[in-house]
Amino acid sequence: NTVMAPPMTDAHRRFLQILMSNGITEGSEARKLHQYCCETDKVYYAHDRLDDFISTINSHLQPLFMQIRKGISEDDGRAHYALVNLAETEITKMASDYTEIELELFRKTMELIILSENGFASSTDILNLADQLKTKKMKKKEAEQVLKVFVEDKWLSEKNGEYTLHTRCIIEMEQYILSNYQDVARKCNICHSLAIQSQVCESCGIAMHLPCVRKYFRAQTEPRCPKCNELWSCDIP
Repeated sequence: NTVMAPPMTDAHRRFLQILMSNGITEGSEARKLHQYCCETDKVYYAHDRLDDFISTINSHLQPLFMQIRKGISEDDGRAHYALVNLAETEITKMASDYTEIELELFRKTMELIILSENGFASSTDILNLADQLKTKKMKKKEAEQVLKVFVEDKWLSEKNGEYTLHTRCIIEMEQYILSNYQDVARKCNICHSLAIQSQVCESCGIAMHLPCVRKYFRAQTEPRCPKCNELWSCDIP
């Protein structure tokens, strides 16, 4: 017999609407939003029950192949929540927002970042791709504009001319990346989510996010790989 999902209240609907319009929400913001929605719609608010609140929403989103997923920022290790479309095999969610040529530039940029050593691609390398697009060539100026939009829309993050995948992109594209880049895409050995910016053990090849590396080795005088126990060869951030 199937367990009936708790009913959706106006508070749940309000939370979902705001999350949809934001694209992604940082953990502390999500907690504030949870309180705001419960108080506004006069439903019982339990400060430590955000995940239960979200799983009620998710049980109602299931038939629509949607889900609110939690992910970790690769920069600082903070939790984030994003609404994910589970029905996509390709980058279909983006297809309604961008032209074919823009999507091709995004795919190629994503590939550069995934195949890179450190999880970043330089703007120079990305702009060089603009001349080699199959759909049609893109001028550098044009490509710069498109990259700006990808940053504004939280698909990419940019630091000093280096681009990486935004937390939103990692949460939404995790399955796509893991299935399309099976040889190179790795999950973090500590938090088990996709690791783009990571350190890799030279002996056994496991990957760890930088915030996870910091946390894991915090108390150790001699950092050793959690899997093979060899000395950790990278500098602890």
